[in-house]
Amino acid sequence: MSRARLEHACRVVLALLPLQLLTAPCVFALETTAEFGPVAARVRLEPDSPVIGDPMTLLIEVIAEDGVEVLMPEFGEALDRFSIMDFAPREQLDDQGRTLFSQRYTLRAPISGSHTLPSILIEFVDRRPGRDPAPEGQDAYELLTEPMAFEVASLVPDAASADLSPPMGELAPLGSRVTSPWRWLLGLALLAIAVSPFVYRFWLRWRERRSVRSAYEVARSELDALLAARRPRPEQANPFFVELSGIVRRYLERRFAVRSPELTTERFLELVSGSPDLTKAHQDLLRDFLRQSDLVKFAHHIPSPKAIDEAIDAAARFLEETRIELVAATGTPQAMEV
Repeated sequence: MSRARLEHACRVVLALLPLQLLTAPCVFALETTAEFGPVAARVRLEPDSPVIGDPMTLLIEVIAEDGVEVLMPEFGEALDRFSIMDFAPREQLDDQGRTLFSQRYTLRAPISGSHTLPSILIEFVDRRPGRDPAPEGQDAYELLTEPMAFEVASLVPDAASADLSPPMGELAPLGSRVTSPWRWLLGLALLAIAVSPFVYRFWLRWRERRSVRSAYEVARSELDALLAARRPRPEQANPFFVELSGIVRRYLERRFAVRSPELTTERFLELVSGSPDLTKAHQDLLRDFLRQSDLVKFAHHIPSPKAIDEAIDAAARFLEETRIELVAATGTPQAMEV
């Protein structure tokens, strides 16, 4: 069986196992585990031999006994040397009442060569009866994982210079105009190898910008379709607010790569507010809009016709003001082409 098939089979098996099996290793991933009292943690990085430009998956998994409050690392903490392409947190209970936490990152290394994934700090407070919540004089217990060293391979093999620079042999007589086509092919091959990292980076940026533009277009079309129907009466506003707030949340999930439809509004706001693309005014506008929607959806609040119009205006303003625009060479903002 090939390495690729073995790796795929390993990932399928791990996906079917309970999260609390933190000691189950995969031969195609770098992994470290740590345990302190009622909390155990596992940090896994895969693949074990990435090539520059390849996405790497970092999975932080923590399991805690019932009554133990876990403080997971803040978004991107200790990962500033890598490019974070995606982030997905998760929290659930197992059949024994223990809490399972996970944070999945998609990373890219900035350069090839030796790298070290730093230690990951997990803090927790023991609120079980008869236990000390934290060490004396401290706010919480600390569980620190071991750092992991790994190599990122280059696109250019180590032996490329030897393979591409054979002996030239006997030189042609002076004044000869005969040129070997192999020299031109060799030069083109070296040029392609030299520019390929820049082309790949340009392609990644173009794809990310297209993804952002697509997020706005999808949300705008959904909002237009919703507004094309007749406005609901105040006593029938619940389904309307469910769809209206869903459009904004789905836009944010695509726009800022937040995969968290199960999170509460407060937790959702905490995640997206960490983006530098959201100003304080945008954060306040989003917070007021989502809280007003929650009142209608969950507290059975009946909004006035004016409140319905204000919610629609807030959603439309937020989409328009947070869309990304490109600046053309003339200095005039233009919409991004897809």
